[in-house]
Amino acid sequence: MTSRKPLKTSGPAFRKALTGISGFDEITHGGLPAGRPTLICGSAGCGKSLFGAEFLVKGIRDYDEPGVLVSFEETPVDIVQNVASLGYDLTDLIKRKKLAIDHVVIDRQQIDENGEFDLEGLFIRLAYAVDSVGAKRVVLDTIESLFSGFDNQAILRSELRRLFGWLKERGLTTIITAERGDGQLTRQGLEEYVSDCVVLLDHRVSGQVSTRRLRIVKYRGSTHGTNEFPFLIDEDGISVLPITTAAMDYQVSDGRVSSGIEELDDMLDGGYYVGSSILLSGTAGTGKSTVAAHLADATCKAKKRCLYFSFEESPHQIIRNTGTIGLDLGGHVKKGLLEFHSARPTAFGLEMHLVQMHKKIEQFKPDLVVVDPISNLRHNSEDGESSEMLIRLIDFLRSRGITAFLISLTGGGSALETSGEDLSSIVDTWMLLRDVESYGERNRILYILKSRGMPHSNQLREFVISSDGIHLVKAYLGSKGVLTGSARLAQEGREQIEASALIAQEQMQVLRIRQRQRALEAQMEALRAEQLASKEEMDRIESSRSERSDLEAASLNAMGRNRTRSAKSKS
Repeated sequence: MTSRKPLKTSGPAFRKALTGISGFDEITHGGLPAGRPTLICGSAGCGKSLFGAEFLVKGIRDYDEPGVLVSFEETPVDIVQNVASLGYDLTDLIKRKKLAIDHVVIDRQQIDENGEFDLEGLFIRLAYAVDSVGAKRVVLDTIESLFSGFDNQAILRSELRRLFGWLKERGLTTIITAERGDGQLTRQGLEEYVSDCVVLLDHRVSGQVSTRRLRIVKYRGSTHGTNEFPFLIDEDGISVLPITTAAMDYQVSDGRVSSGIEELDDMLDGGYYVGSSILLSGTAGTGKSTVAAHLADATCKAKKRCLYFSFEESPHQIIRNTGTIGLDLGGHVKKGLLEFHSARPTAFGLEMHLVQMHKKIEQFKPDLVVVDPISNLRHNSEDGESSEMLIRLIDFLRSRGITAFLISLTGGGSALETSGEDLSSIVDTWMLLRDVESYGERNRILYILKSRGMPHSNQLREFVISSDGIHLVKAYLGSKGVLTGSARLAQEGREQIEASALIAQEQMQVLRIRQRQRALEAQMEALRAEQLASKEEMDRIESSRSERSDLEAASLNAMGRNRTRSAKSKS
């Protein structure tokens, strides 16, 4: 990690010191108040000491700010061993004079023997430790041990103010840990009033699952997140999970990713949008995981990477089951394109699941993330917690342009069009798988409830799983609704018989028409011959008539000439 300087957020007189604790610097908008005391309070086991230790170690490692740890309970040996569980080597920091550890023991018996008690000796030891390493950061763990030396509350308040003032005068960014009190933040109820920043840690158990929460009670001179935030302690230290993201300013893509099912791609006008969130809801046994497996297979075939989180099946079980429908997910695993992570939802709290998902995503850098199923997380959370966790996960994936495919198991008899996790308005594409019972069979139907930003089909499709994968068949509509399975096959058979009968009927009609046409053509040919004969006869009659007329005319002409000659002879 590169070194960063403390952030200035409220003007030149107010500085902040980055803690380096994942998520905490985001909700505090820059870390703890620099040069001022911060109170970390909470019950036993909530992580106060580890918070302080990580604050010191990361201050040295990332921001070159040496530190001092004053412990009133644990010895330096115990502290070094405890912090080693986070992967931090305090011994090396001590040798390099970057860290000083001082174990201060308050003996009540010595106080009673020597008289009144004050903190002057602590100031001397603390000043020596600070000067020995040039410290910029200090942790006092835990302050209750000091109070055992005070019987007079007035002196207690005075000395406490003097301690906080002493730390401020020297510009030391300080964390002071304190135990949670009854009805108040600390046992004495004084520290929170003189601290510039108060952070409350809580460790609760619900349904046999433990959850740690963090809340910033006050922060003088700065804005900060006021919600209660879950946090996690693991081998990498403390991780705070903000409930909401800072802004929805992520980029979107017009590219498409295939669902792996040709008919579904057609219904979606080409597939899902890259970087979008897809929700598939349905009852048990409807084939939701099979749809996810097709998407994972198509993604890997396109040389993209898929990260598959399963809360029900082991990786080997998923690979075996999908192999029966022609998908070789095991081959993608061997090529490093597909990675499975299986865990029981009840193994740990939601924040652990979310942090592990974040880490796996950052390490594997997938193009697609599948969560199967999200509904199992409800059994491990209070009302609304699982939905908040999933919204954070969706925002996280969207900000990185990663396509998210979420599977939700809905209960039988419940409303069909429900996401089960109140995510219907968040996701980009929502599909539903449901069972249809008819003719003594139970078959599957898939349809798209919504798909933002793209034209999509509003049809119901029968969902068929075969040895060569999933096929979506156009559903038949009968008098009793959608026909599927044997009912659809029977309807198809009836329609084929009806179509064959119709074709035969049409063929007979064509034959009869052609016969009539041939008869008409024969009749027309006879009529044409008769017409021709009649015409020939008429021509003969006309010719004979013409000849007779010509003969009569010639005869008359001859008779006329003859009369003329006779008349001349007589004269």
